Amino acid sequence: MIFLVDHNLEGHALLLSGTLANQSWLDLVPIHFTTFKEIALSITSDDRIVWRFAQANQMILLTANRSMKGPNSLEQVIREENTSTSLPVVTIGDANRVLTDPDYRNRCLDRLIEIVFDIDDYRDTRRLFIP
Repeated sequence: MIFLVDHNLEGHALLLSGTLANQSWLDLVPIHFTTFKEIALSITSDDRIVWRFAQANQMILLTANRSMKGPNSLEQVIREENTSTSLPVVTIGDANRVLTDPDYRNRCLDRLIEIVFDIDDYRDTRRLFIP
């Protein structure tokens, strides 16, 4: 499963990816983190463009702070465009703790792994907050 990492979580994704590798999860769970830069998506893209791109490419958007107000806010886009086959948006509850608290980071990873294993159960969920 590919996670499209919001532009402000690139360092977080490196830590998460490194922890997955160190714990040998990547041998069991196909998780890959990709950045806006890697896919040539502008960091100034509005939430509608980002959500549509993620859905069209079967990616789970990993975010911490996408907006909840306005016609192109992530919340509005999900309400308008989510379908029974849509992948969820995963929102990290406390992004700073991912950087500073290994236990919290591991709990976030546990949830990401669970989501990937049971992805079909999470379609049409809209948003998942982790850990």
